Amino acid sequence: MKKGFFTLLVFVCFKSFSQEIKELDNVNITNAQTIQKNNTTGKNITIIDGKVFEKLAINSIDDLLKYTPGVEVQQRGPAGSQADIIIRGGTFQQVLVLIDGVKLNDPITGHFSGYMPVTPSEIERIEIIKGPAAAMYGSEAVGGVINIITKTFFRFKKEKSKLISAGISTGEYGLLSANLGLYKSNNKINYAIGMLSNDADGQLLRSKNRNYFHNKTFSGSMNILLGNNWNAAVQSSYDNRDFAAENYYTTFTSDTATEKVKTWWSHVKIKHSKNNKTNQIDFTFKKTNDYYLYNPISIANENESNLSRFQYIHSKSNSKKLDYVYGLLLENKKIISNDRGNHSNNHAAAFASAVYHYKNLNINGGLRFVNDQNYGNEILPQLNLSYQLNQFTLRAGAGKAIRAADFTERFNNYNKALVKGGSIGNPNLMAEKSWSYEIGTDLIIKEIKINTTAFYRNQTALIDFVNTPYNEIPRNINLSPTGTFNYAKNIKTVNTRGIEIEANYSKVFNKSFKINVSASMSIIDSKTSDSIPSYYILSHAKKIIQQTLILNYKNLQASFNSIYKERTTQSASKINAAIDKSYWLCNMKLQYGINKGNIFISINNIGDIKYSDLLGSQMPGSWLSGGFSVNID
Repeated sequence: MKKGFFTLLVFVCFKSFSQEIKELDNVNITNAQTIQKNNTTGKNITIIDGKVFEKLAINSIDDLLKYTPGVEVQQRGPAGSQADIIIRGGTFQQVLVLIDGVKLNDPITGHFSGYMPVTPSEIERIEIIKGPAAAMYGSEAVGGVINIITKTFFRFKKEKSKLISAGISTGEYGLLSANLGLYKSNNKINYAIGMLSNDADGQLLRSKNRNYFHNKTFSGSMNILLGNNWNAAVQSSYDNRDFAAENYYTTFTSDTATEKVKTWWSHVKIKHSKNNKTNQIDFTFKKTNDYYLYNPISIANENESNLSRFQYIHSKSNSKKLDYVYGLLLENKKIISNDRGNHSNNHAAAFASAVYHYKNLNINGGLRFVNDQNYGNEILPQLNLSYQLNQFTLRAGAGKAIRAADFTERFNNYNKALVKGGSIGNPNLMAEKSWSYEIGTDLIIKEIKINTTAFYRNQTALIDFVNTPYNEIPRNINLSPTGTFNYAKNIKTVNTRGIEIEANYSKVFNKSFKINVSASMSIIDSKTSDSIPSYYILSHAKKIIQQTLILNYKNLQASFNSIYKERTTQSASKINAAIDKSYWLCNMKLQYGINKGNIFISINNIGDIKYSDLLGSQMPGSWLSGGFSVNID
């Protein structure tokens, strides 16, 4: 009965997301540092308008991504506490996260990729590229790329404007959320500042402790026109997450963990543009402090990581026929840890890409030469094609990616005196490599767009954690012989294949009534060469159906978003935890406009279902909240 309902839902939505999730023909996207029409890229791309954040029953960026077509967000906690982002199966480490085209992924662990130190009021749009993109964006872009474009930083806007936004909401379990933003532009300067705060006592956990969170982000940016075609921009932010982390990473009864993660992010850009030529230099620095306390009597893991990057990019648009980009990247990663030890890693890359248009054919090619301290030299090619015929576009692509293990995969629990269980790092891990292939179609009929994509990814030496006996772990001098361990290994081969179907519809019926609908379905299957399945490959969804509906009637706005997942079942009887075969999660938000503001009420998890994305991490049940927001333009 459920399968029949969801099939009907997808069919109806095909016949019907939108201008809020934009995928129409006339939308530009940032292909590396060039601007390109979406339908000429040869890729499956979703663009989320920054304004959609305030329209849905969500509290953080990972909440927003959870309902985005083709993206799986495995949340361990609510309101930005911790989330793994997955595109097209695989592991959470295989998605490259960018802010204004610059890498954000943390050296400690990919678990921190969801900690995006930018406030919603600063976001112009979010571009999600599904499929390989290593040659153009970075070697780790195995499954895809998430690029957050801010209002002030990526493009200088000369038009005069000013926008003030603010909102506050309160609800059950001590929930208090607030956001504030200011954006201003003129012909000399663009600047923005923002704040986002999410606090709650939280619902009860297995241990009867509260699933609390105190998560705050402060960010600001400025872009100054210097004259003679020069401009300089600076961006800085501070992000602080303090939350209950019980059974986030283990299924032990002794796990009553808490965690605090602090992130500082700074980006300086100098840019010169003249005669269709652009030269740009980016300096970025990210510092992360992580304090993880397994239980009150344990010794806390204290980790500090630094990510420093220098990037030079030259781009040129010769005509409507050819655009090209080339550049150089230097990167240094460092970690200081009482658990993982002190380590560093250097990475360098030279890259180039070009877009050639010949009649209805668009050819996108890229090549990246990388040198990494872990795996030496590697060449990463990529090719995407699109052919346009009236309202129909046929696209295809292939590309190679490589990813070295992060510091957690290599050294987790390496420096402790005695480890009784949990995840164990492996310093001898090889870099994982993959080749990806895809073919798809886009069809646009007036307000409707339907796209389908089939993909295949062949991965060798994939890095994942595998349940491993004590005597099979090469370095076990600090491990308990009676413990239960997940050891980081290279999986010989993993083949992932799938299909994505997305539909978007937007219609303005009259001045009073407007509707936006989106629906998507992803079916993904991974086959591994190992007889014992690895943890994160086992955990990704086999089927995902995502839906968003936004209705506007006069001053009333109603939004409804839902997600249906099918996964491999898992269980941990000691903590009474399970991953059920499927779940269906629904949220709703009602708003009524008064002058420049809105009053609203939200219900998260309408059906009060009990669910987890990852084994042991219990997500909240039904949660009611309400508040008001103001937008002055």
